[in-house]
This record gives sequence, C-alpha cells and structure tokens, in this order.
Amino acid sequence: MTPPIAILGAGPSGLALGQLLEVANITYIIFERDESATWAIGQGGTLDLHAGSGQLALKEAGLLDQFKSLARYEQTTTIADAKGMVHARFSGSGDNDRPEIDRRDLRALLLSSVPANNVRWGQRVQHVQRDTNGSMSVHFSDRSIESGFRLVVGADGAWSKARSLVTPAKPQYSGLHYLTTSIKAENPFHSSAVSLVGQGNYMAVGDGKQISAQKLGDGSYYIAVGLRLPERWSSENAALLEDPSALRQSLLRDHFADWPQVHTDLIKHSEGHFRAWPLYAMPTESLSWQTVPGITLIGDAAHVTTPFEGEGVNCAMYDSVQLAQQIVKHGLDDLDLAVSEYEKSMFPRAIDLIRRSAENGKLLFAPDAPRGFLEAFGAIDST
Repeated sequence: MTPPIAILGAGPSGLALGQLLEVANITYIIFERDESATWAIGQGGTLDLHAGSGQLALKEAGLLDQFKSLARYEQTTTIADAKGMVHARFSGSGDNDRPEIDRRDLRALLLSSVPANNVRWGQRVQHVQRDTNGSMSVHFSDRSIESGFRLVVGADGAWSKARSLVTPAKPQYSGLHYLTTSIKAENPFHSSAVSLVGQGNYMAVGDGKQISAQKLGDGSYYIAVGLRLPERWSSENAALLEDPSALRQSLLRDHFADWPQVHTDLIKHSEGHFRAWPLYAMPTESLSWQTVPGITLIGDAAHVTTPFEGEGVNCAMYDSVQLAQQIVKHGLDDLDLAVSEYEKSMFPRAIDLIRRSAENGKLLFAPDAPRGFLEAFGAIDST
C-alpha cells in the first residue's frame, strides 16, 4: 500500500522527519536524488547542533546518545583579519549546547535509524502535482510516477521541486560564493594547518573576502574561500573549476595577492577539486503563503538562508520536530490542519533567521571585517 506521506530529500530535515514519523508508527517514504547512501554521506564540513533545536530533534528521534558519542565538545574558534592579526578566540570547551559534528556523520547517523526500504535512492523529482482524486503524486525525471499520497513534504533543498505549489517565490542570490576544498591528514602541510587552526575553526576576513578552515572528525581540514562573485560565475568558469591547480593560482593571484602567507597557504596547499557554492536566501516576504492541501516544505526548501548565523540545519531539524508533532496531534485524517499549524510557527522563525544571517554576512564581508561583526556580538569594545 502507498504510505500516506512522501518526503522529498534525504538531508537532515527529511531524515529527521522520517525517523520522527517512524517513532510515531506513521508510515512514509523518502525519495532522494543521490544514487546511494554511500555516495550521499561523503560531503560537507561541520555543523554545530543546538540544544533546543537540532539536538531536540535527535532526542525526539531517540538518537541523542549516539550523537553525543560522535560530537566534538572542545572546539576553539579563531577570528583574524586580512593581515593575519587575531581579534578573537572563543573556546567551546564543555559547551554541551552547541557541540559540532561533521555533516557526513550527522547524515550517516540519521540514515542508520531509518529503515533502508523507506528510502528510495536515485529518484530525481521533476514535479509534484495534485491529481483529480485529490491525492498527491510525485513525478520523476525518468518518467516514473508515484501517486496516492495524502501529504508530500518538500525537504529537497534550495531548488525544491515542491515549492512552486505553495509560492512562486525563488531564492535570491546573495552576491557571495564559497569555493570549498580540503587538506587531508596525509598532506605534508597538515601539521602547519594543525598549528594554525587546531581542533576547531579558523576564519580570516577582511576586504570583502574570507578564508576559513574547519577541523573534521577524520583529522582533515575543510577549507572555504568566500568571495563576492557574479551569480553565474560557476557556469562561466566551468573549465577553471575542472583544473584545481589553475584555480588555486587564480585565487592567489587575483584575490589574495596581498594577504599573508599564513592564510594563503591554506589555499596553496589544499588538494583536490573545489566545489562552487553560491549562497542564496529566500525573500522574507515570501514566507506567508496560505496552506495548500497535501503539500508543505521544511528546511532549505522552505527558507534557505546564507550560513552566517550557524542555525540553518538547526532550524531545518526543528521544522521536522514541529511538523511531526502536529501530524501526531491531529492524525492522518486532518493533515491539512497539522500543516497549517506547523507553518504558522515556522514562518516567524524562518524570517528571523534569514534576516539575522543576512546582517551577519554584511558584517563578515565588510571592508573593515571582523571589527563590526565582533562589535555586534560584544566580543570587542566599539569604542
């Protein structure tokens, strides 16, 4: 029999929702475009999960103890300027409210809790529609169709295929790109990265640019280069992205020629290809749609934002908690009311997050960064 609920996307919010429904004995199916679980969990940097949102989702899903065995609690964040001067260093020692976990480890943890036959891999969604009998159907790029759902939950990211059913709005480009790569543990430069970054995070900002590094669980470092670039930079520079050596030379020559070696070495000695990550955010005025029967959105599908507040995944997983709670409260026979109540609580949270993250982004990419950013958080005296 067709399960009543289809979830599009096996990211943190989609998997968390699946497991929360599993705990409540409500059947569901997750459709994911990635080809396999092995392929899916091998990407990304680190996340800090907050006690009242991301960790709450794991607690409700029965996964908090397993998370604690994977999380890192003694992280230090260092913030420097474009000349190499350190302005602030924050210790996370003993901080149980916001421990860090690799993105891939979080996804693997969530995947381990969801029954394997509840996730369909290699399912690239083309569109979602309401059929004449009132039920929902999901149409895939291979022309196959799965139908008969009472509710489809779009957890399929910034370019959700479900979003158009509730709003015509689309994410807006922030003007910023990250180019991400890594420094592996076996890299000869690794010991120098350890000396600079340590066990946590290091961020150098200034002149509207950024170089940052994060220590991952396997000992490697996730490197991110932040720049103001045209929206179509990735497509217009596809050949350069395929030549990582040339891209490194271009970054060092064209963007960081006057930055100190202690920072540029993170680019020079990184390895492998760069992933281009243009940053988008939903316009806040779009987060006010009227509930549409049979469809709703969670996570980035609903409210993709720039990553400068550190709450994106937490907000997404909290969406899953609130939606699951409303479904359990109202039951499968009143899913429209469940969705309506969930969306009412989600909109103000999402709007607030998008606005705060945008403001932080302006401060971090300001010419005098990190001063304004640190002043805003009371880390340094504005006088």
